[in-house]
Amino acid sequence: MRISEAVQLKPTGIDSQRMVIRVEQGKGQKDRYVMLSPKLLEILRDYWKLRRPKAWLFPGDRAGQPITRGAVGQACAKACDLSGLSKPVTPHSLRHAFAVHLLEAGADVRTIQLLLGHRSLATTAHYLRIATNKVCATSSPFELLPRPAPTVPPAAQPQYF
Repeated sequence: MRISEAVQLKPTGIDSQRMVIRVEQGKGQKDRYVMLSPKLLEILRDYWKLRRPKAWLFPGDRAGQPITRGAVGQACAKACDLSGLSKPVTPHSLRHAFAVHLLEAGADVRTIQLLLGHRSLATTAHYLRIATNKVCATSSPFELLPRPAPTVPPAAQPQYF
């Protein structure tokens, strides 16, 4: 999900029965659902037991307000520094990585489009431009066609002087 959507999550948006997260009024004022992995659910449950958030799943420093986008960006930068990664890590780069990993795991582009909340398939395709190994590994439907039986050229007529 987008960082602007993640910071606005409420505890009631976690639907462990259906294993989805409800994004309310995301980009374009649209509601949608995104997948909730069992591992993430376990992490969120441990977090909830520890913090017991009320209005916002991730409350900010100011009372009654959610965590800010900037605070999440700073947390990503700190995690990047601690991990020793050479490339910068941002919430948006994690979104890109999620989409690419889905594609490489075999998810179709339309499903990825819905999960990312893209209106246009072209936007999703732009996101996935770095997944060239997936494109290169895809066999052409042409390969599914039966091979025509080899044709034997007609025997040439002997040529006489």
